[in-house]
Amino acid sequence: MSGTRRRWRELDGIVLLDKPLGLSSNDALQKVRRLFGAAKAGHTGALDPLATGMLPICFGEATKFAGYLLDADKGYRTVARLGVRTTTSDADGEVVSERPVQVSRDQLEAALAQFRGPQMQVPSIYSALKFEGNPYYWYARRGIDIPRPARPITIYSLELVDFDGTDATLEVYCSKGTYIRSLVDDLGELLGCGAHVAMLHRTRVSDFPLDAVHSLERLRGLRGEGDEVPAALDALLLPLTWTVRNLPRLDCDERQALTIGYGQPLKLEMAVGTVQLWHGERFLGVAESGNGLVQPRRMVRQAP
Repeated sequence: MSGTRRRWRELDGIVLLDKPLGLSSNDALQKVRRLFGAAKAGHTGALDPLATGMLPICFGEATKFAGYLLDADKGYRTVARLGVRTTTSDADGEVVSERPVQVSRDQLEAALAQFRGPQMQVPSIYSALKFEGNPYYWYARRGIDIPRPARPITIYSLELVDFDGTDATLEVYCSKGTYIRSLVDDLGELLGCGAHVAMLHRTRVSDFPLDAVHSLERLRGLRGEGDEVPAALDALLLPLTWTVRNLPRLDCDERQALTIGYGQPLKLEMAVGTVQLWHGERFLGVAESGNGLVQPRRMVRQAP
């Protein structure tokens, strides 16, 4: 791009990136942010450098609501390589053990059945969960053992797509907090041969449209070499309301919109929970309802 000084734009919306292999989620975020010239950006649901697939990147006001996507259900396609267990439960780790694979397709199907439904999962020591202020992987890289309490998850579906005797291709649809590396490692131990993730691709996040996922190469092609960001690139953005579209909707009249816009609660009796607020076609933000009040939590910046 020409010019000596980058011009950042106030831009609101979401772009769905098909994160390529080898990039961290933050590296991918920064590349996309520069392409769009967005002043503020953030991603939701990080993917490891060895993982690919759908990575929602939020710009501007959408970053305020990105946290709601962390609670979203997600889908993955993964290849579980049987016979080798690694320290990180993926291809990037050191080999812990190698065992012969004597597993039939029927045995594999029977093992998979035991992982479907609600369960407790012990997260990987190489996860980004935190213990006393540091991520788990910080301790793992220093050889420090820390407690890793099991967490409730749900595997809604777990299907065997292909099996060649060593590599099992799986389709997984699961709740928030599910670690596919832990799932594959647990599967390998149940089968008695060990396993690790040889490939991981995120296929879905919540109900984002699958046809709206774009590769980094396509974004670069649309951006071109000029200083101005072309309209064709901005046209790929989804509205920021996609982050909260599954929350119950509360429509406010003009007086209520003004009240909550000033940070004051509304006196309304309604079911307890999180709601999205609207005034006509204008999205106001998100609030928490309960005890006869609707308390504003995250509100969008309104045009003067």
